[in-house]
Amino acid sequence: MTSLLPLLAQAAPPAGGGLGMFVPMILIMVMFYFILIRPQRKAQKAQEEMRKNVRVGDKVVTIGGIHGMVSGVTDKTVSIKVADALSLKFDRAAVATVESKSKADEPDTKVIES
Repeated sequence: MTSLLPLLAQAAPPAGGGLGMFVPMILIMVMFYFILIRPQRKAQKAQEEMRKNVRVGDKVVTIGGIHGMVSGVTDKTVSIKVADALSLKFDRAAVATVESKSKADEPDTKVIES
């Protein structure tokens, strides 16, 4: 009977071992949120806002690399003028970047000489 006591003491789990294993895992998940997930969501919201604010006259680049000027806008599509007599219709999600805003959106910057 005396030889069983050391074996039973070794088989017992250490106190607080269950919670101690989850703390590093929780810290890793929090780090992933702040390093990967949060910045990705922020960039995605900025991209959606940029696509929502596309106006006629903006110079844009599509995800396919086509450069042109916006000639028409609907709720779901954007017409892009790529040549004098050529206008292509794209889904709004196909707009990758807006290179420059139209002249109506830019503030007046006049140089006043004295």
